[in-house]
Amino acid sequence: MTERLTISHVGHRGDGVAGHRFVPFTLAGEVVEVEGRDERALPSAILVPSAERIQPECRYFGSCGGCALQHWAPASYLAWKRDLVAAALRPHGLQADIAETIDAHGAGRRRVTFHARRGQGTNLVVGFAAARSHALIAIDACPILDPKLDRALAAARAVARVLESATKPLDIQITATDSGLDMELRGAGKLSERQRLELLAAGNAQGLARLTNHGDLVMQREPPSIQIDAIRVQLPPGVFLQATTKGEEVLSRLVLDGVGKAKKAADLFCGVGPFALRLATQTRVHAVDADGQAIAALAAAVRGASGLKPIVAETRDLFRRPMMAADLKGLDAVVFDPPRAGAETQAKILAKADIGRIVAVSCNPATFARDAATLIAGGWKLETVTPVDQFRWSAHVELVATFSR
Repeated sequence: MTERLTISHVGHRGDGVAGHRFVPFTLAGEVVEVEGRDERALPSAILVPSAERIQPECRYFGSCGGCALQHWAPASYLAWKRDLVAAALRPHGLQADIAETIDAHGAGRRRVTFHARRGQGTNLVVGFAAARSHALIAIDACPILDPKLDRALAAARAVARVLESATKPLDIQITATDSGLDMELRGAGKLSERQRLELLAAGNAQGLARLTNHGDLVMQREPPSIQIDAIRVQLPPGVFLQATTKGEEVLSRLVLDGVGKAKKAADLFCGVGPFALRLATQTRVHAVDADGQAIAALAAAVRGASGLKPIVAETRDLFRRPMMAADLKGLDAVVFDPPRAGAETQAKILAKADIGRIVAVSCNPATFARDAATLIAGGWKLETVTPVDQFRWSAHVELVATFSR
């Protein structure tokens, strides 16, 4: 049974909304036809298209679950991401100067995770998950990836073939580094000696810089590294990086602007130091993260650098052991960039801290809004909020916000 619907707006997950129905790959004002009465239904026909509808760039769009909005004109799409941030602030009664969304896609995403699966009686499939499904879409190319990842899919297939007889699903994370492709396997389990030797050969044949299995080194031609400003940072296996190089640069510029003329700052949830290393060109920094390998990489980068103000790098789980008032004493500014869960406990302590500036970086506007409300209840003022889009055509948006007393 078919039904005709008029789309009122695009929801927070990227689906078109018509009353209580969700229709992916549609835009506001469109009249569409759908099959059945399910809450979420694919359009069988676009009867009246929006003037903002454009031709998707990727032939897998609509079947691959990676992108939701390739069909939307860029200006309206970026305005929608700004609206996502405003919508997250609204339930908490928060008001701020929300800037226009900065497009930080740059050359494209520098890290990607391919999935490899082999069902009973089927060939090995390497690709991405289908939209809202555990099925895999075998792909030949992906337009959102940095050109440095052009050989990543071939390398993933070569490595997956070595492990093809394994029954476990395999995830293959690949990062484009200045040294070449850095591959981390998840799901392979303990490797046999034969598998290890075959992976070593495959990694060398594909020109990988490094191949690890759950952090265990299989082969390495050259230590993978990136450059943060003029500083070389060697990367631990599977370490977190911002999705795009441009995104890291944009977020860092906003962080430095937000910190201003602080003479001593803390960088909480610092990772390998994309903010800390840049901050240290102008201020002393206390950098903190739970990932001991990331902190070790940051400390090693500092030892090899020159012209920086002092950086103290500390391994500390800020969810279990947040920075307390005594730890924050003497700071002029705090930067915090937590994972999607936010930094609820740390925000409660920062709300009472005697510091002059706070800069929050977030990949989840909802948890940011919760933490921002905590800071404001403690006497802080939310000054600016800048949305940043480094996840093109997705429903994800990041932001940088500044707070003052």
